[in-house]
Amino acid sequence: MKTIFPKKILFYFILLTSICTSAQNKSERDLTLIDKEWRFSFGHLYDTQKDFGHAEGYFSYLTKTGFGDGPAAAGFDDRAWRKLDLPHDWAVEQSFSEKASYSHGFKTAGKGFPEKSIGWYRKKINIPESDKGRIISLKFDGVFRNSKVFFNGYFLGTEESGYNGFEYDVSAYVNYGGENTIVVRVDASMEEGWFYEGAGIYRHVYLQKTSPIHVAENGTYVTSEIKDNNAEIKAEITIENKGNYKGSVEIIQTIIDTSGKQVATISENTTAPEFYKTAVHTLKLNVKNPLLWDIESPNLYRLVTQIKQEGKVIDSYETAFGIRTIKFDAEKGFFLNGKSVKLKGTNNHQDHAGIGTALPDELQYYRIRKLKEMGSNAYRCSHHPPTPELLKACDELGMLVIDETRLMGINNYHLNDLKQMIERDRNHPSIFCWSVGNEEWNIEGNIVGERVTNVMQDFTKSIDATRPVTVGISSGFRSGISSVVEIMGYNYLGNGDIDAHRNQFKQQPGMGTEEGSTFATRGVYFTDDVKHYQSAYDKKPRPTFYSIEEGWKFYADRPYLAGVFFWTGFDYRGEPTPYGWPSVTSYFGMMDVCGFPKDNVFYLKSWWGTEPVLHLLPHWNWSGMEDKEIDVWAYSNCDEVELFLNKKSLGKKKMAQNGHLEWKVKYEPGTLEAIGYKNGKKMLTEVQKTTGKPESVKLSLDKENPSNANVVVVTAEVMDKNGLHIPTADNEIMFTIKGGKILGVGNGNPTSLENDKFIDVIDLVAINKFEEQKLITANLPQELPMFSDTEWKEAFKDRDYKNQAPSYVYRGEFDLKSNNASNSVNFFYKKIGIDAVVFINGNKVTPSTEDPLKYVLNSTILKQGKNTIHIIATPLQKEKDWDVMNTNPGVIQFVTPAESWKRQLFNGYAQIIIQKEEGVKEIVLSASAKGLRTGTLVVK
Repeated sequence: MKTIFPKKILFYFILLTSICTSAQNKSERDLTLIDKEWRFSFGHLYDTQKDFGHAEGYFSYLTKTGFGDGPAAAGFDDRAWRKLDLPHDWAVEQSFSEKASYSHGFKTAGKGFPEKSIGWYRKKINIPESDKGRIISLKFDGVFRNSKVFFNGYFLGTEESGYNGFEYDVSAYVNYGGENTIVVRVDASMEEGWFYEGAGIYRHVYLQKTSPIHVAENGTYVTSEIKDNNAEIKAEITIENKGNYKGSVEIIQTIIDTSGKQVATISENTTAPEFYKTAVHTLKLNVKNPLLWDIESPNLYRLVTQIKQEGKVIDSYETAFGIRTIKFDAEKGFFLNGKSVKLKGTNNHQDHAGIGTALPDELQYYRIRKLKEMGSNAYRCSHHPPTPELLKACDELGMLVIDETRLMGINNYHLNDLKQMIERDRNHPSIFCWSVGNEEWNIEGNIVGERVTNVMQDFTKSIDATRPVTVGISSGFRSGISSVVEIMGYNYLGNGDIDAHRNQFKQQPGMGTEEGSTFATRGVYFTDDVKHYQSAYDKKPRPTFYSIEEGWKFYADRPYLAGVFFWTGFDYRGEPTPYGWPSVTSYFGMMDVCGFPKDNVFYLKSWWGTEPVLHLLPHWNWSGMEDKEIDVWAYSNCDEVELFLNKKSLGKKKMAQNGHLEWKVKYEPGTLEAIGYKNGKKMLTEVQKTTGKPESVKLSLDKENPSNANVVVVTAEVMDKNGLHIPTADNEIMFTIKGGKILGVGNGNPTSLENDKFIDVIDLVAINKFEEQKLITANLPQELPMFSDTEWKEAFKDRDYKNQAPSYVYRGEFDLKSNNASNSVNFFYKKIGIDAVVFINGNKVTPSTEDPLKYVLNSTILKQGKNTIHIIATPLQKEKDWDVMNTNPGVIQFVTPAESWKRQLFNGYAQIIIQKEEGVKEIVLSASAKGLRTGTLVVK
């Protein structure tokens, strides 16, 4: 039975139940971000002692339930570990080494570095008694990679891929009304890609609470069909029942527009699924005069799905979606909402300078805005499913997306990954195509490729039939995958004859999934192979491949090709073609790893965008090259451009469609000026001036930052006395901040081996040679007595717990690599006695006020090298014979303070990413350099 509710009444009801969370019934859905205040430490790939004794127990977590040991045990002492917030990428924090992975930018993490390939994360949360009866689960958006998750010592599961989201039900393991411990062991020793992938919990983590009957994970699927001025919305919902209720439930579906107005609603009564079963229901709603989602106006709607049980709302689930039509035509290309749209795309990996892969949400929006500003309208996720926030940014900003799975294949490993990606992402209106593979050279041109593609393509259609399927192909466009894939994905003109393939397969639409990977270094105009710098003039990367201009002209001239995706929008760490060490980033980007534009950006902006453009290159600081010819180029969409040097005209030239202009100019200091004309009238002026000496540091807030963002991107540069930016400046800039923290720094230099981050270094120093002697009294001395050197024996060995001494004295050693007052040294004591007194090098130390089991050790009592610790304690007593007694006295935490934040300018620029502190109204960032006036920026 279907019932239509009065709009005003239902809208008020939705507001009351969905927005006023303080009034929510405890049985409704709660989704809480739990990124704050985790503990982190490195383990070890194969040395179990260095991996905190994990998996050494007689029973492992795989043999008996609840036997997580080492850090996986709920009671493990992690007080000495580093505190941090998620998302976190530990790889970006490491130094560089020629011995490290070329693909991953030579960072000393992962493969080849067993001491930096395992990361442990721990977090404690409280779950109230009132949550009993609810389904409690942990949701991870992505962990790189091969994660094992434990909850209160119980093993929950493993997710091998670093790109899949996953969810674990912990309801049966919860300590209701008390503390609970989440533990994640991450193994980043294996690479999935040939590009920088980071390491750790680099995406968000959530705690979810639902009623036993609830919308399943990724359990809504919204599609639309437009007829006249109406949109028929089909809302498919998957309900899951993890309880024993067998009665009826009511499903209510409501659509709300961007203004918060309810535009459609419907309900249906049905029988609840059986215990631990799911049921799929489809309801249809109509939206009159829908606001369509498109590139210019990315209108979004919200579908609010509610489940009622016995008249009470027990679950509320919200799905953002857009109403639009997409179509590929083999003759005319791609259409969005019936309008021809040439795809002007870029491929992109997911890392950013200073941050690695652990991008704050605001940075996702920042990067999409940078691409949009260039004129781009499409984004290919290369080569894996993205973080959900990137797709959210594309939905909201109007960027079309090709969503791509990681690996081709036909078994559960491959198809389950594909299924997870599609079910998670299929409600995003930005996604117009699924990609099921990229450059699988071993199968591209043979029958295996055909078979695999047919399976994956049909499997994709079974989950989402509203979008076509593509594969990026690079080893020739003749047979195999090319013969059967729905949308042909051409990777590089130099790899085959596109026109010939099209003539053979005239019913097959196509697009350039990768093209034009020019090698270019921002701000460099003469190739220097010694320094690993490539000239920024657009050119062929190799003889058989195409420049950016050649690539765009090819695709722009062919209506049957839907468009092109250039490799890449941004540089990325790793894959430093055509060089190797010490180059650590790629050279392919239209922008560098910070998002600072290379000159190719302005070529694309001229022919991709709608605004007038005039850009002149190179800069005009060429001291020592007087009277030598410099290539001067103009990128513009003006009809004509006239060039002047020190007010002398060097000629006016006509601009060809999709082209650029060139002059040979003998260098002399001064002013290089270009004037652009449209219909014979002066439209734009562009100037490059020879600058003076550096005078001051300037900080500015990048315009692409989202408004009111907690994380913002700042540019640092050096100016001369006239306030002109100095494009050749390479000063080292020091940064200080109040009211916030710096998350990372970068400069776009592909050979920079500077730190991306400046963090305290924490070393955990073990206590060795731990010995004991029996004492005859339980009184604990305040001064360290003398003890016989002949009576020491290994601590706790063959201890008779039924016949213990009144007290014991324990002795051990620990080594310190240095003993500077600037270092922080703490002893985190683990109880080996009921009462205890601690001596370091014969000096009694007292517990800290914040933690009775923590001792802050002053440098005046410590020594570089070997130090001695004595602990005198009354013994712990066994209550049961099988009790396992602690024999570990604890660990010495040695903290080396971080250096001051700094970064050298590269060709005039550096970037700082900063985050506001909670409750602070403004951030004050200062930047200083030797001999220059300090720059200050206040961010409200």
